[in-house]
Amino acid sequence: MPRYLTLVRIDENNAPAEGPSPEMMQRMGELLEEITKAGVMLDTGGLLPTKEGTRVHWEGGKISVTDGPFTESKEVVGGYSITQCKDKAEAIEWASRFLKVHGEEWTVTCEVRQLDEG
Repeated sequence: MPRYLTLVRIDENNAPAEGPSPEMMQRMGELLEEITKAGVMLDTGGLLPTKEGTRVHWEGGKISVTDGPFTESKEVVGGYSITQCKDKAEAIEWASRFLKVHGEEWTVTCEVRQLDEG
């Protein structure tokens, strides 16, 4: 069965300052439990804000290292999951259910990509 990487993209500048509500976290926990029990979830995790990240860049034969925050970034990867689904349609359905867990105050995008197993 193919595996899929889902990148969770958020706008850090417009996310609720207080973070996720307890109700949202409960809904998220229930969904993650369901995905795990279905045998689909292989790994998942959230990421710390970009202000705590570092970018390592290769260009012209040289490495550069830049600490966050990255002012040019609006939408950033805030988390990820790796799932094993029968097809892309199933992976998209799980991603859609994940998005619906968020309240209307959130703007979240999931990018679903099949892993290249070749």
